[in-house]
Amino acid sequence: GNSLKGSDGRPQAVLRLPFQSPSASCLTGAGKTPTLGGGFHVNLGKESRAQTLQNGRRQIHHLGSQLQLNQHCLDTAFNFFKMAVSKHLTRGRRMAHVIAACLYLVCRTEGTPHMLLDLSDLLQVNVYVLGKTFLLLARELCINAPAIDPCLYIPRFAHLLEFGEKNHEVSMTALRLLQRMKRDWMHTGRRPSGLCGAALLVAARMHDFRRTVKEVISVVKVCESTLRKRLTEFEDTPTSQLTVDEFMKIDLEGECDPPSYTAGQRKLRMKQLEQVLSKKLEDVEGEISSYQDAIESELENSRPKAKGALASLTRDGSVEDSASSLFGEEDPEDEELQAAASHL
Repeated sequence: GNSLKGSDGRPQAVLRLPFQSPSASCLTGAGKTPTLGGGFHVNLGKESRAQTLQNGRRQIHHLGSQLQLNQHCLDTAFNFFKMAVSKHLTRGRRMAHVIAACLYLVCRTEGTPHMLLDLSDLLQVNVYVLGKTFLLLARELCINAPAIDPCLYIPRFAHLLEFGEKNHEVSMTALRLLQRMKRDWMHTGRRPSGLCGAALLVAARMHDFRRTVKEVISVVKVCESTLRKRLTEFEDTPTSQLTVDEFMKIDLEGECDPPSYTAGQRKLRMKQLEQVLSKKLEDVEGEISSYQDAIESELENSRPKAKGALASLTRDGSVEDSASSLFGEEDPEDEELQAAASHL
């Protein structure tokens, strides 16, 4: 009932509270107890990812505008960035490094005349650090980054070297030189900027521009030894033996072996020659030694024999033997006469 009787027999009112049983109030669904803030981490993860993508898009547009990339390249870079985020490739890495790698990946796939060194200069980051991140993204995202054609950099570098009105002529000559270098396998395994530097240096001198090696390396961003190696490799090709007019008119059909193969063959020939010379040297040394022994033996035999008592001193023997040979031994009869005389 709604009331209870007290000790005096009168009914007493009882307050009924709207409580439910624990089984009905504390359990939900299949009997699971709800926790405070359920779904908090899920919502936080979604917000964090959305914020990461937003920051990534903003930085991609900021960095891409400095490289003068078009909107298509920026959108492609952002798609690469979203793929990297979905595969958790941004964890433990700086956001700027991942974004730079995405932008350079676009430059490689779209064939724009940009180098990884450009991004390194903008971010003031070691180029090898960016290169490591780029290789990781390309491998994990299964994107084949094609090799860079050195011809893409010729107009850019030629403009920086300031050829004036002859800029186009020098660029076309450098492109022709690059095509010849590619046919001679000089581009295989070589950095494109080094080939561009060598081609531009030769092309500049063909058009009477005295550009120094230091001026070229300050533009193409390679060390002096690299540029000189490319020039040396070009000197070993038949094209380098042509005059300027012949180079412009004649297109050699033959191809040279790759410089690395030629260098390997040269080292092999040098090693074989050293082995042959070493063997000949050993034979000559043995022959000389036999001649020396024969000469010493002949000198010993031709030396005059020692005669006389004094000559015997040069031979093996005691001094006593030599003295006895000089003065002779005393006669026994003389000894007896001396003894008799002393007795008398």
